[in-house]
Amino acid sequence: MYFFMKLRARNLFLTLLFPLAIVNGQQTIFNVPTSDVLDRGKVYVELDAAFKIDKTDDFGRFSSFVPRLVVGAGNNVEVGVNVTGNIQPGDDQTTLVPTVKWRFYQNQEKDISLYAGTNVLIPVRNRSYNIGSYSYAAMSKTFGKTRLTAGGFVASKNVFASKAVRSGGQFGIEHTINEKVTVAADWFTGRHSNGYLTPGLIYKPHPKVTTYWSYSLGNGGLRSGNHFFLFEIGYNFN
Repeated sequence: MYFFMKLRARNLFLTLLFPLAIVNGQQTIFNVPTSDVLDRGKVYVELDAAFKIDKTDDFGRFSSFVPRLVVGAGNNVEVGVNVTGNIQPGDDQTTLVPTVKWRFYQNQEKDISLYAGTNVLIPVRNRSYNIGSYSYAAMSKTFGKTRLTAGGFVASKNVFASKAVRSGGQFGIEHTINEKVTVAADWFTGRHSNGYLTPGLIYKPHPKVTTYWSYSLGNGGLRSGNHFFLFEIGYNFN
């Protein structure tokens, strides 16, 4: 998707939040999956809300709400599912997104983890394609109170761009202030529907509750209005 073209900008609000939601099928910073994996039997639920409050010639106001569920499967594996496509204004394009993430290497002494994952997109309403996928491999390294994440991704045709495969890098940084507050940012490279830098704040008002306050800035079309608020709230049942 090319943000500089008004004709395609109109379709942004039917597809923009799909990629942002599909990478949230596991534990994430804001959008980029982290190396954290739920223990067997643990359950995490989250509601993501994205909204743009201003209107420009190229990008209008919108809101989107995405529920998701993540479950620890054991052996450093977690699985999840998202329901995306609830976007206003416009016709809903409901998409089921089952996900899996596997942390296949961890060195606790050196604070290094290697992990990979795949999300499968299955449109079920107002479909523009039949099925798609987003897959990635990444590593994280912790230095004191700061964790760095870096990896690469590939998205199949129609997932990040219409009728095109997209690949690139995904990066993140988290710095813990105290047990309740973390400042963080994550970034997907490229000019496509998931190409955003998202800085923000992670706040835990309760040991079982996590809130995410952030603002997404488009890699392309930023001056034309390609930016929006992203708020998430999650609850850990175990």
